[in-house]
Amino acid sequence: MAAPDTIYFNGKILTVDSAFSIAQAVAIKGDRFLEVGSNRDILSLGGAKLKKIDLQGHTVVPGLIEAHAHPEMASLSELEQSLPNPRNLKDLLTWIKEQAKSKADGEWIIHPKMFSTRLLELRAPTLEELDSAAPDNPVFLNGTFGGVINSSAMCVSNISEKTGHPGILKDKTTGKLNGKLRFTAFKLLKQPPEKTFSISRRALALKKMFDLYNRVGFTGVTSGLLSEKDIALYRYMKEKRMLTLRVFINIAVDFPFKETPLKEIRESVKALAFSTGYGDEWIRIGALKVLIDGGILTGTAYLREPWGHKANKLFGVADPDYRGIAQFSAGELARLCHAGAEEGWKMTAHCTGGGAVDLLLDAYEKVNRTIDVQPLRFSIIHGNFFTPEALSRFKELGIIADCQPAWFYKDGDAMLYILGRERMRNFHPYRSLINCGIKVSAGSDHMVKLDNKDSINPYNPWLAMYAMVTRKTERGTVIVPEEAISREEALRCYTINNAYSSFEESIKGSIEPGKFADMVILEDDFLNCVEERIKDIEVKMTIAGGKVVYEK
Repeated sequence: MAAPDTIYFNGKILTVDSAFSIAQAVAIKGDRFLEVGSNRDILSLGGAKLKKIDLQGHTVVPGLIEAHAHPEMASLSELEQSLPNPRNLKDLLTWIKEQAKSKADGEWIIHPKMFSTRLLELRAPTLEELDSAAPDNPVFLNGTFGGVINSSAMCVSNISEKTGHPGILKDKTTGKLNGKLRFTAFKLLKQPPEKTFSISRRALALKKMFDLYNRVGFTGVTSGLLSEKDIALYRYMKEKRMLTLRVFINIAVDFPFKETPLKEIRESVKALAFSTGYGDEWIRIGALKVLIDGGILTGTAYLREPWGHKANKLFGVADPDYRGIAQFSAGELARLCHAGAEEGWKMTAHCTGGGAVDLLLDAYEKVNRTIDVQPLRFSIIHGNFFTPEALSRFKELGIIADCQPAWFYKDGDAMLYILGRERMRNFHPYRSLINCGIKVSAGSDHMVKLDNKDSINPYNPWLAMYAMVTRKTERGTVIVPEEAISREEALRCYTINNAYSSFEESIKGSIEPGKFADMVILEDDFLNCVEERIKDIEVKMTIAGGKVVYEK
């Protein structure tokens, strides 16, 4: 056996192997784990330049993997100025007023990720409130799949009572514009063009973002949605030795397929320069991804049942039978997924409502009639609402549930108010998912702001695991406690399960001989600290490929 370079000993090492073994020491050679075991066995391994590090009883876990984030966007979101994450309408309107004072008349005031359902009042500001806060500046509060604008924004965008577009909403009583939009109408806004930055500046910003990811224990990330040309950024960073996380990159479907024959879709898929798995241990191509519906925080997720009167009031919807927005049929999705599967692509889709989940499952089942999808590890991103019937179909097809536990923490109370307790029984049902033998991969959908807990979608994995273990929301509400899972299960969702989702379970996701030496030394005992402490766990050191990438 080759002699190790470094030994970490006298610790509590949660290997997350198949037996969830707990070891005392680990030996590293180069960028790989060499041996794992007792202090006595590992310390007996020789080496001329052996470095020994006493863990002093600290808990060690495998390098954590973020299953779904948008670090490229997040890294630029506060590059020029900080963004607020208001908790109530007063704070939001105060920020808008301050922006109006500092900007010239006619200059846009834009918040790139503002969700009214996360405000204490559980509502968006009215048109009158926005007009009062910024009478001379166009305002756009962008909730990704829904938003709010003021009268000035309507004026410069030529939006009036006569504008015929289903994404422009009107007051149900007066029939007048109320400033609320669905994402389908965003293209009507005459916003200023997005700022562009050089690849070197983008790389520096992303390196800072990755440093912050390292601080909370991440050594890997799945980038949620990029185009082929965006991969150049990661290649640049690798050449400059700036990467401290292993990246699995989901690729956006940027060719038409909605009403396109299968033959033409096949040609478009074949024209892509690569498929899932292409790359190396630092940059690897992920799934081919499409967006099916909207979002749960804007009333545009496609549900199994109508949203209901509370949602209709909150989101400005007049139709009592409104279920949300589905952009594709099962047949259209099946053609795309079939063409992708033929070329070896893992397929995935953004689905935030149960109706969208069912649509995608219908599509996957159609593909499975002629191509076995299990080896391709198809997945569903978000999902949120999983019925027992859907879980059975998940298991049959081997579909991975790509979930965002912090959404449960942040949004559980709003969803409980809007949908009611009975419908919430299927909201993020982690216990049921795991009991069915479904692989749950966990991530955050981090998009805006740098801080790990104050981001619009917080990316702190310990906060997410806390929510999975306790079923508590940000406001302290316990929702469907029987769907709680153990700490060990939650840790698997952030390690080996995410490695499985990217076909890399043989090289990362656990502390075992031969795998990349990615691990995290914690300040706290994850398995035994008091429950409330889980969300505040601190990282002492993060190691990727045997090298320290963060040290407190």
